[in-house]
Amino acid sequence: MTTTPTAIIDSESLTGTGRPVPVVDPANEELVTEIPEADDALVDQAVASARATFERGDWRLMSVADRQKVLRACADAIDAAADEIADIECSNTGIPYAQIRNGQALRSADNFRFFADYIGQMTSELYEQEKDYLTFVRREPVGVAGLISPWNSPLALGSMKVASAIAFGNSCVLKPAEQAPLGLTRLVEVIQGAGLPPGVVNLVNGFGASTGDRLVRHPDIACVSFTGGTRTGRIIMTAAGENLKPSIMELGGKSANIIFDDADFEQALDGALIGIFSNNGQQCLAGSRILVQRGIAKDFIEALVERTRKVRVGDPRDPATEIGPLANRNHYDHVMSFVPGANDSGARILAGGGRADGFDKGFYFKPTVAAVDSNSHRLCQDEIFGPFASLMVFDTDEEAYRIANESRFGLVGYAWSQSIDRIMTAQDRISAGTIWCNTPMMRDLHAPFGGFRESGVGAEGGRAAEMFFTHQKTVSIPRNRLNLRKLGA
Repeated sequence: MTTTPTAIIDSESLTGTGRPVPVVDPANEELVTEIPEADDALVDQAVASARATFERGDWRLMSVADRQKVLRACADAIDAAADEIADIECSNTGIPYAQIRNGQALRSADNFRFFADYIGQMTSELYEQEKDYLTFVRREPVGVAGLISPWNSPLALGSMKVASAIAFGNSCVLKPAEQAPLGLTRLVEVIQGAGLPPGVVNLVNGFGASTGDRLVRHPDIACVSFTGGTRTGRIIMTAAGENLKPSIMELGGKSANIIFDDADFEQALDGALIGIFSNNGQQCLAGSRILVQRGIAKDFIEALVERTRKVRVGDPRDPATEIGPLANRNHYDHVMSFVPGANDSGARILAGGGRADGFDKGFYFKPTVAAVDSNSHRLCQDEIFGPFASLMVFDTDEEAYRIANESRFGLVGYAWSQSIDRIMTAQDRISAGTIWCNTPMMRDLHAPFGGFRESGVGAEGGRAAEMFFTHQKTVSIPRNRLNLRKLGA
């Protein structure tokens, strides 16, 4: 078994004595390692390290130019170790190696480069409306950030949290999801040698209900950023709110992918497949409700089903593999529970709908498309979080918008049309935090990414991160010596 530290504190890797956190390879169900959980004392030590570093100013008071150099050195260190990190991540998550190495690992490095560039372009507000005064607004780091990353895309999303938190001068304590701690833990080890002062980036491994809860409730944690499920998000936000800590919650989604009858057929088909089957289907921003206009529905559905049946499910280390196993046994059972039974007259499996053929072990699930009669069906309302699309036919544009917005989620929306008028109407009418028009998922880190309703609170991204990870301080200075009233003179 591999050895993974319980914690990284003051740039040192530590092994704790808490209960074991098992990490299983989803491709073969073999135990990769067991990590002793970080107990309360180790969490307290990590937070104390981050707080002491922040108070000393080793990082906080460093010039922007010097911080930029370190952030770029972190990116270079990740690039240099990308093969190793991707290999570890593949064994932990089951995401195809090529997708990790050429996608998430590169994105992790780019997150640090982006925020290095961003802090070099920050500006401040200056007000001169009061003729005798200059008033300006400073942004100062908030302190120690508590960061909790998800299991579906640990590298890309965990590194985003770390890079955005520390870029503005904060220290942080990161807790990876207990199901997928390996790649992110190794990434944090790697960047310790890139010039970060000890204590700027600390990490603790453990279960969310214990280690995570201790981290969120710690009095020296100034803010909390969490990406994960909506139910867990409620718990974390409640705990943070009890201590008046601001929080970002990037939560679940059940996004509508609207294919209008004037869409570029091949582009929309490719985009629909990418939107639901990327990352083994395990992504909150998946286009999991595919809505097709009746005029093209027959041809589009036939093509979608045919392509779905040809999606290559296999060993995540095989370069030909397009979908690997689901992340863990509990999640495999969750996804499998959505396969409609014989008595379910409201949904019909068109492709997939069960365990992938040819695998005795591993959490392999067939890419699945189900036709659904009503948007009220659980396949359209509950987040499955797997390679499992629900498919509905609509007649009018208004019907499509109504269906798209009949959801307790509102993370992203997709619209495919060659009419600019239609696209402009769609982006206006779809109620979600991000709208992708004539494209599958893309991310401009300058722009905020966050959801409406049960998809979350707050947003990540350049300006959004600046607002969250800094305090604003207003400073007023007289232009000249003031003639003040002399009370008591």
